[in-house]
Amino acid sequence: MSLSQGVRYMLLASFIFILMKVFVKYLPHIPAIEIILFRAIISLGISFYFLKKQKVSVWGNNKPILIARGVTGAIALILYFGLLQEIPLATASTLNYLAPIFTAVIGIFLVGEKVKSIQWIFFALSFAGILVIQGFDIRISSIHLLIGISASVFMGFAYNFIRKLKTNEHPLVIIFYFPLVVLPVSAVWSSFVWVQPQGWDWLFLILVGVSTQIAQFFMTKAYQKEELSKVSILSYISIIYSLLFGYLLFDESFNLVTYGGMGLVLLGVVLNVLWKTRHDLRTAE
Repeated sequence: MSLSQGVRYMLLASFIFILMKVFVKYLPHIPAIEIILFRAIISLGISFYFLKKQKVSVWGNNKPILIARGVTGAIALILYFGLLQEIPLATASTLNYLAPIFTAVIGIFLVGEKVKSIQWIFFALSFAGILVIQGFDIRISSIHLLIGISASVFMGFAYNFIRKLKTNEHPLVIIFYFPLVVLPVSAVWSSFVWVQPQGWDWLFLILVGVSTQIAQFFMTKAYQKEELSKVSILSYISIIYSLLFGYLLFDESFNLVTYGGMGLVLLGVVLNVLWKTRHDLRTAE
């Protein structure tokens, strides 16, 4: 069974996003808002260059939705980067995996998408896995949980705004509005907490910006081409990458029950993708 283009885009985006998180983890001494500032500068420059090269207006057509996507995405990123620096990579990613569930639920109201009853079972299965992981990781406080959930809610709104834009906007225009919104906020905020980068810090800051730009591009293409409930849940698969990089690079480990929770998450993902693929094929016949 071949995967659709949107699914392939999301799988690639998920992997690159994990690399970005690894680079952030290598900068625990740099304030999260300062990392976001560097990311915004790099993303703004890359997006502007390629849009001008392709002779596409950077301002887009649907400015209210583009701004809304930029604002909600900025809030989510500020919350998540701060969380990523304080807790294990895999655990931070797990909390981030709540976003696809909020994306699908919010999508019912914002873009009028349909979620079948059986899909709710798959979502519940993945969510149960997250609860298992959360319940057996003592490194997560209630504040961390609140921040993670809040970040995921704002991500859900941001992804839905991307879906509302569909193919009416160039992917780079959608990406361009994010740094456009976050840059002035992060610049002012960073001036109060600035820590001067040293040595390898500069490389990791650049890699955060570049990897994010690439991942955002493929994610945006995925959300423009597929239903939210089909592609958003795919980000759960990056839990494998989180575990692998966390173990190899940051000496992070978990107990057997936590790994069982990871398995539940992945099971829900696979079942949902297989069901959606078969359902779409039957509908097209």
